[in-house]
Amino acid sequence: MTSMTGTGRADRTVTMREVAERAGVSVTTVSHVVNDKPGARIGAEARARVQQAVADLGYRPNVLAKNLVQGTSAFIGLVADSIATTPFAGQIIRGAQEEAWRHGHVLLVANTEGDEAAERDALGMMLEHKVRGILYSTWNHRATEIPDALAEADHVLVNCYTAGTATRAVVPDEVGGGRTATDLLLAQGHRRIAFVNTTSPSPAREGRLQGYREAHAAVGGEVDEALILDASPEQEGGYAVAEQLLALGVTGVFCHNDRVAMGLYDALRERGLRVPGDMAVVGFDNQEVIAGHLRPPLSTVALPHYELGVRGVRVLLGAEELAPGEQLRVSCPVVARDSIAAR
Repeated sequence: MTSMTGTGRADRTVTMREVAERAGVSVTTVSHVVNDKPGARIGAEARARVQQAVADLGYRPNVLAKNLVQGTSAFIGLVADSIATTPFAGQIIRGAQEEAWRHGHVLLVANTEGDEAAERDALGMMLEHKVRGILYSTWNHRATEIPDALAEADHVLVNCYTAGTATRAVVPDEVGGGRTATDLLLAQGHRRIAFVNTTSPSPAREGRLQGYREAHAAVGGEVDEALILDASPEQEGGYAVAEQLLALGVTGVFCHNDRVAMGLYDALRERGLRVPGDMAVVGFDNQEVIAGHLRPPLSTVALPHYELGVRGVRVLLGAEELAPGEQLRVSCPVVARDSIAAR
């Protein structure tokens, strides 16, 4: 809405009235053209004169005013707890941003670090800007309580969900991921396969265990309950269960996450044992800084963070249909490396 001098410096605001005078039309006609008002009966010649006057004068429409007239904008909001500062979960932002752009929208991101006041302010600002809708996301897949302000805009939960409501959610398919991880070992002929699960209650704990059971059932095998172990979900947890795994005589291990697998690697190496020769190992999450740099590189199943962001935008914009209260479960892809071997 500013005109520029020869030096490129903003000189002054160009008004809609000036555009109208240059084009020889009414201010209303200019408003209809620049706001692309549906159903406005404007001749081709008058429209062309307005467009030329806009170009000549360097007029820019008042976007906020346009939003108020239309009731919405080309912005999509994304409010998250800490995914922007979490390297692998940050892919949610990238996926949402690129998909929003493909649909002619721009993503507004607020990373609140779990601060309720910051979250409240961010939502308020997005609502004031008449965003097309809001994605609400958490860095780890979990049940969550959503703020009341979300009800004031179309919204979709990403990587989280809230039970017993009409809120739509896009989440990882934890069951499918657990089945895929176990299938990697079963396909190599392993049958005595342990699952090192986490001690922390979560959709990942329940879903990956269910997938482990389903994979065995699909090949007609029974699960030995003694092979399902719990460990703290970090390197120390994997290190601590190594002795128990060896005593159980397992040939393959599905670890709840890549950090647990890293700890198991350390414990096996200390005992002079090799991966995958003495024990095949599969992780989960595909944390590149871990999985791709272990020796041998770790076969794992990736959390589909980028795809979660993409599908969240698609559901929000109506490109994918999701019923009220429904969860869209996104497949977790295999990242095959060198930590499994045939038996």
